[in-house]
Amino acid sequence: MNPTALTDRFLRCCLLVGVALLATSPGWHASSASAAEPLSVGTAEVDITPPLGFPMAGYYHERLAEGTIDPLKAKAIVFRQGDQRAAMVVCDLTGISRDLCDVVRSRAAEQTGIPATAIAISATHSHTAPDYTKHLYQYLQGRRVAVGSVPADQPPYAEKLIGGIVQAIATADAQAGPAKIASGSATQVTPVSFNRRFVMRDGSVQTWRNLADPQVVRPAGPIDPEINFVTLASANGQVHGVLSNFALHLDTVGGMRWSGDYPYFIEQAVRKRLGPDVVSIFGAGCCGDINHSDPSRSERNRTDFIGNALGQTLDAALPEANPLASDRLQVRSTVVNLPLQRPSGEQIERSRQLLQLIRNGGKVEFLDQVIAYKTMMIAQYRADTRTDDAESLLGLGLSHAYADVSDTIPVDVQTICIGDEVGIVFLPGEVFVELGLAIKQASPYRTTLVVELSNCVETIYLPTRAASAGGSYEVTNSTVEPGSGEMLVEAAIKLLRASAANVE
Repeated sequence: MNPTALTDRFLRCCLLVGVALLATSPGWHASSASAAEPLSVGTAEVDITPPLGFPMAGYYHERLAEGTIDPLKAKAIVFRQGDQRAAMVVCDLTGISRDLCDVVRSRAAEQTGIPATAIAISATHSHTAPDYTKHLYQYLQGRRVAVGSVPADQPPYAEKLIGGIVQAIATADAQAGPAKIASGSATQVTPVSFNRRFVMRDGSVQTWRNLADPQVVRPAGPIDPEINFVTLASANGQVHGVLSNFALHLDTVGGMRWSGDYPYFIEQAVRKRLGPDVVSIFGAGCCGDINHSDPSRSERNRTDFIGNALGQTLDAALPEANPLASDRLQVRSTVVNLPLQRPSGEQIERSRQLLQLIRNGGKVEFLDQVIAYKTMMIAQYRADTRTDDAESLLGLGLSHAYADVSDTIPVDVQTICIGDEVGIVFLPGEVFVELGLAIKQASPYRTTLVVELSNCVETIYLPTRAASAGGSYEVTNSTVEPGSGEMLVEAAIKLLRASAANVE
């Protein structure tokens, strides 16, 4: 046997041993089905649009919704093969709080029998979606209070939100039938995404700059121009769902009306080709440092331009999707304990003062406000810094699930793999594009979709370790220590490789 063959054999043996050991480690959950058993897939969508007057998310001041541009939805896919089941649901929300994740998983598992660890709940990150976390926090305590301009005697929006997501999963499960799966990818040629961090001449890194600034040297990172997709069809070949994935921050609409942002236009392109009842599920790629502002121009791309450009690219690629030769379903998850930052007593007190000043109408520098908010979030998570006044100072970030978590915050990394071609990865938080690219580069699956903002938003941003050294907004607005993003990458790659090696 030649040296190259010996090396390949040795590496494969090492991989098999490594993933076998990983499969027995604490926090590891894996299930797979025999490829001889038929794969069934179901899709469904449910309206989760809040009432008018409910607070809108995405910024650090209250905005109350005045209308609707397009409805917000929860869109679900359920996979079944033998006794193995998995579900993913993507919601037109800015993020998925851990409290929301836990209650939806519990109720969906009870209704469908899908294991909670096999349910992934993701957000698109639309900034024209509800700021629901404080309302949900109070609802789970059994409290009913006025929210925005919505009276306390109105049905709580939390009931519609939780119920809608659970209903999407349950309906997709009920509709699951024999499936034909195909996958593909396309490159987005028309520029719609740009790295928003820039290396400056003084060595610092700054967010939201323009190339006309003489102090800008270059963008601080890449973009990911790839659109990966999976088509879901019934046994007769009729497509009923399309899952697509692209790395671009959803903050392109603005204003005071509900909207799912540019994925709405992707949905219209998909339905124009495949029919009005097709469910178009968009999973946000790793885009913590990516937005739609072209640094070479002063004008920003409009939502319809972005969505139509992506829709046209996807539409052209759909006929070229490759049917999967194998449809073996493998579902894996693991818990990663990310190191939580530890604010000092002085930092907590300073943050409390700043947030009280803001509540009273005072003005505070933007990054100081970001730091103050983030600090008080961490303070109410950690057992050694927990405060009694967090609810009066915070909206986003209140959590029952993460109360008193001490030095680390447990997050899920999940994978759903189909055959030898498709791997879907679910990560928490707003993940830098370099981390998503690293997973895709190492993945043994030709079509790898990395979906951020899944199951937990409380980490906020997840920069690379190198970006953490550069600083600026995204690094400031993270609750976990540098290196946490790389921990997620390592966990995701191990899960993908274990599935590729067919380790039970």
